[in-house]
Amino acid sequence: MLEPDLDGRVALVTGSAKGVGRELLRSLADHGASVAVHYNTSDGAADDVAETVREDGGTAMTVGADVTDPEDVDGMFDTVEAELGDVDVLVNNVGNFAPAHWTDIDWETWQNVMRTNFDATCICSKRALDPMRESEWGRIVNVGYASAEKGLVSPKNFPYFVAKTGVLMFTRMLAADTQDDGITVNAVSPYVVENSEEFPEDLPRGRPARFEDLQQAMLFFVDEDSDYVSGENVEVDGGWLPEKV
Repeated sequence: MLEPDLDGRVALVTGSAKGVGRELLRSLADHGASVAVHYNTSDGAADDVAETVREDGGTAMTVGADVTDPEDVDGMFDTVEAELGDVDVLVNNVGNFAPAHWTDIDWETWQNVMRTNFDATCICSKRALDPMRESEWGRIVNVGYASAEKGLVSPKNFPYFVAKTGVLMFTRMLAADTQDDGITVNAVSPYVVENSEEFPEDLPRGRPARFEDLQQAMLFFVDEDSDYVSGENVEVDGGWLPEKV
């Protein structure tokens, strides 16, 4: 596994109390970053993650926020900056999922999926940018979905697929906008991850993505020497090429 030196860096991972976000955050902490464990409702789980990081010799705090609310996001960053310093590494991981045909999804659910996946990514990135620009160093990694690059369409996951396609476009637009600022913006896009509740048949390579697979891609993007790689998307999907979903 890559071994970037993140000593002295501050990392914030949205939705890092559980699942993929937790494992990405722990990897950043293992490589020296002081980390902020973000949660919305899972405060107990966030406390457990932070305590685990501290037991391993790292520096961690917890911070609660609704990342679809700009005011909450401002408060979240203010809290992290006051305790740990400016955020150098932002991983936009939050994103709800509603697997159903679009005609069966009520408007509230549609908005929730779109806002947690796409709006939250934009809101958090916007708040992180000014300090990154001032320091002339920053890493933003957005968690996407492998379908976005392949142009996959599905009647079962309308809002999620639309939102993740937007995340990929936003990643590339923000990368172009920050190309002279010492900031990189990239995406890591899995297909099925080991913590998924259900696995489809015939997974590539006979297994889902492991947390380590996602960590490896993220660590490449946040490495000091990856400063010329921006606007890219790594699909962590084992070579998945769907015919239909």
